[in-house]
Amino acid sequence: MKLFFRDHASVIILYAISFLFLPWLIQVLDDLSSHYFYFIFLVSFLFTIWLVGRYFRRRKLYAHLQNNTLTHNDLHLFEPQAWIEQAYSSKLRQMQYLYLTQQQLLEEQGNERQLVLSHFAHQMKTPLSVIQLIIQSNPNAAASNPSEWQIIKNECDKMTFTLNQLLSYERTSHLAADLKIEALLLKELVQEVINNLKDYFIAKEIFPKIVFTDNPIIYSDQKWLKITLYQILNNAIKYGDSESSIQIMYDDAILQIKNEGETIPESEISRVFDLFYTGTKGRMGGAATGIGLYLVKKILTSLEHPFTLLSLNNTTTFTIDFSNKRKKVI
Repeated sequence: MKLFFRDHASVIILYAISFLFLPWLIQVLDDLSSHYFYFIFLVSFLFTIWLVGRYFRRRKLYAHLQNNTLTHNDLHLFEPQAWIEQAYSSKLRQMQYLYLTQQQLLEEQGNERQLVLSHFAHQMKTPLSVIQLIIQSNPNAAASNPSEWQIIKNECDKMTFTLNQLLSYERTSHLAADLKIEALLLKELVQEVINNLKDYFIAKEIFPKIVFTDNPIIYSDQKWLKITLYQILNNAIKYGDSESSIQIMYDDAILQIKNEGETIPESEISRVFDLFYTGTKGRMGGAATGIGLYLVKKILTSLEHPFTLLSLNNTTTFTIDFSNKRKKVI
């Protein structure tokens, strides 16, 4: 109620003046009918004074509200004049303070989680590297128990891959700042990724076939594109049929990676890029993390490389379009 009276103080004062002034004026002017237009002028004059005064008190507020450019400073009113504006501005400033405090707290918690995850992943990679080194440096022991040593090696490879996924996911939070677009030989990059996955190819009895019509130079980020190709090829091996092949084809700025295996249901095609979505086959196998294709989507979107996923008749094709960032072939 107090704010109401403060907000309407000018109207109340104007009404009080009119209430005191008009009886005196009526007494002075005996014949009111002859002064009808004078009364109209007087009332209009007083009303105009009130409107003009109200406008000048709030003109900055009107200009502020008509400004289409918004910033965080718009959370409070611009130089409030009226009591109701000042009270409302005070509330908005309190809300802004609470919002910024909560935002800062969430950012600090997020940064702390990222730091812990990164530290944990790096710490885990050291003992895994030691185990892999022991396997490689003891060929005689591996020869005496080949199946057991192979199981150990495969499990180490899985853990290494998962930790690399975790590190890649953590780094994508600053992906835009980390990009370095440069000219790359795509065929050499594909061959490098295949070499990194050669043990997985052999274990699954799947063979890569590179079909390039030329040796293209594209513009992209080497590190992030390599991570992308690694994730795509790893998925192609994981869900490919044994004794089949994976074709990596390039023609007219279009890269296609095809594998033979169970068709992805049409209802799942649009969801396989969602974080932690593993799909029907991934849930059955239990080895899927639901991170790989999410990373692929995030990286390719940042690199501005359009992509599609098609799965028909037991053949799944992942396509990447480099046409907006290609150069002459050599």
